[in-house]
Order: sequence, then C-alpha cells, then structure tokens
Amino acid sequence: MSVARSKFATRAVAAPAALVAVGLVLTACGSRAGDTPDTSAGASGDTSCVDTSGDTIKVGSLNSLSGTMAISEVTVRDSIALAVEQINADGGVLGKQIQIVAEDGASEPTVFAEKAEKLISSDCVAAVFGGWTSSSRKAMLPVFEDRNALLYYPVQYEGLESSSNIFYTGATTNQQIVPALDYLKEQGVKSLYLVGSDYVFPQTANRIIKAYAEANGIEIKGEDYTPLGSTDFSTIVNKVRTADADAVFNTLNGDSNVAFFREYTNAGLNAKDMPVVSVSIAEEEVVGIGAQNIEGQLTAWNYYQTVDSPDNTAFVEAYKAKYGADKPTSDPMEAAYTSVHLWKNSVEKAGSFAVEDVVTASGGVSFDAPEGTVTIDGDNHHITKTARIGEIRGDGLIYTVWKSDGPVDPDPYLESYDWAAGLSGN
Repeated sequence: MSVARSKFATRAVAAPAALVAVGLVLTACGSRAGDTPDTSAGASGDTSCVDTSGDTIKVGSLNSLSGTMAISEVTVRDSIALAVEQINADGGVLGKQIQIVAEDGASEPTVFAEKAEKLISSDCVAAVFGGWTSSSRKAMLPVFEDRNALLYYPVQYEGLESSSNIFYTGATTNQQIVPALDYLKEQGVKSLYLVGSDYVFPQTANRIIKAYAEANGIEIKGEDYTPLGSTDFSTIVNKVRTADADAVFNTLNGDSNVAFFREYTNAGLNAKDMPVVSVSIAEEEVVGIGAQNIEGQLTAWNYYQTVDSPDNTAFVEAYKAKYGADKPTSDPMEAAYTSVHLWKNSVEKAGSFAVEDVVTASGGVSFDAPEGTVTIDGDNHHITKTARIGEIRGDGLIYTVWKSDGPVDPDPYLESYDWAAGLSGN
C-alpha cells in the first residue's frame, strides 16, 4: 500500500510550511509473528531490529514526565500502561506479551527526537505511543519516516499534516476547532480574542480560526502568544479585558493555563461576561488551575470523564482502580489508551508486526473506545471522532453541552471547507 507521506516537513515556528514529496512506498520494519528478527532495509537503508522471535514484543512510551508539559503528559503515560496491562491480561498481541520501554521527552522537541531514535534503533520497539505538542511531533516525524517506524500520536492538533508512519488518534481541526467555532457562532459570538502558546499548534490553529472568522463575520479583536511555560499574564489579560470581545479562544498549553486563568479571575473576568473556549484544558489541568478559577468556562474535545456509556464506565473504573479514586480521566489520555488498542487490532488483522503489514491492514480498523466507536481512515491515518463541547463545573469535571450527531470523518486538510482554501499550501 502506498500512502501519502507527510505533506509538511518539520519546521521552525516562523518558517513557512514546506511541502515534501508524496507517494512513499513503505518497506518492512519488523518481522512476522514467530519469525526471527527482520533483516530487511527500512526507508533509510537501516536494518530493523524488532525481535518477534520470543514471547514478548516491545513498544515505546514517550511522554513529558518533567518540564512544563508534565502536568498534561504524565496521565497519558499512565493510560498507555493501563491499556498494555489489559491487553496482556487478555492474552497479549498475537500471543505475545507487550513490554513497555518508557522514556521522558522532558517537554523539549529535540529530546523527543533523540528518545524516538533510541526507542527505534536501540530498544527495537515495534511502535511508539506518545508526544503532545506539535513541536514534539514535528521533531519526531522525520525520525519515524527515515527509520520507517510507527508513532501513535494521541493529542488533538492543528491538522494540515499526514504521514505514512504516524497514526493521529487525537482530533484534527474539523473534529475540534471547527465544531467549537460553529458552536460559538450559534451562541451569537461576533468577536474573538486569541490567546496561545508561541509554537506550531496555536499559530496554525489561529490561522485557521482567522480564516473561519473572516468567512463568518466574526471580528478578531486581538491575538497574543507567550512562550510555553510562561506564568506572567497580567499584560495579556489586561489587553483581553479592554478589547471587550464576546469570547476568548484559548490555545495555551501546559501549566501556562494555570497562571492565565488565575490572572483572568483576579482581573474580574468570568465565564458569564467573557467566556473562554479552550482546546488544551482537560480534567487534570482543571485540578491544577482550581475549579473556582475556571467554573463555567468551555472546552472543545472528543471525550470527557462524564461521557455516559458502558465502555467509558469500565474505563474510568479501571483507571481509578489502578491510579487512585481522585485521578480524573481526560481526552488525551483516553486517545492514548485507544491508540494502543487500535495498534493491537491492526497487528492482529495483519497477522504481523511489520510496519508495511500493519499500515496496509489499518484502514477500517475500529475500537469501541470510551469516547465511542472510532475507526482508522487508511488514507490519512486519522480516526473518526465524536465532537463535544463541554462546560467546566464546580466539581472539577467537564460536562457535555453539545455533541455531533455521530463520529466525524477526519478532514486534516480541511478540503471540504471553501473558506479554508489555500491554508494547507496546496
């Protein structure tokens, strides 16, 4: 199977997105179950070292366990471990027990790339699960393409990308940002203020938001960025307050959200007078921010702990039993949990751990996830997802106030939206 290679190469934040060649023909990395280690050459000419000859198969878990993103990513690591534990208890994958090799990306894109190389070339993992920021994903992307290895990326992102070697199990733009904008428009919002962290995702997301706004008669009253990890928001919040927009669209990431919402509250702003819709705040961040500082504010995701379904009830109970009754579940960690099961189902459909076989088999593979049934799109490696708008309440949980009629097909390049023409660089 030939799948379009990444349309956007890794780039500096200020640089324009560079198109790269499409039509990469995959070569095998790994060997079929029961065979000796593979000796075929990967995309870069390297020999795969994935060993399928024993009773175990290695996978990598690569998340920020330190630095500004640890507030978000530790739970992703935990949910990957839960999925592996459950799969192993059910017999493993193709009769093999999964062994996790865990690494810390330390909230630094260069560290993510280095650890990805280690996991693939030294630890000989069959797949890697992890990453959060788009900067970390873009830093890892050439490593996975050059080594012809698999990354399962579990976090919503800005879209405008696809890769033969990445499966995107978080939302792409038409499954999160566009539904959030549609919801705000339906609520009568006529103006927005944009606040984000200074890196790939917020800048690209805001470019998309501005295109939507122009086409839908929404005024952008301001746009501010701050480095990841920033804690001083007095100037930005004052600008937001004086701009008097109908709502704020927030693309801050990590622990900067704690400082932003505390300053927002201190400035006398609240959800009733100037609501904030966030796309990177989940239940664990609410704990750090303090529910009293964010009550009534909105989020756009595909999963909340409060989703009412038997599959989610079982997931929440299992997670809390393993990690503590006070530990909430959230969208990114649910997507990471789901990604391990999608990899398992793809491997078992293929009857092989080899990259070429897994990719060929992946199209149409489904899993009854806590968020609802999801299915892999074999052409762009994203998955179907139900869009949800949630409201943060005083108990620290997020409750659905709107959701799509069913799973939304992924459209990472926004090809179905006239107003998005030209955004992908095509």
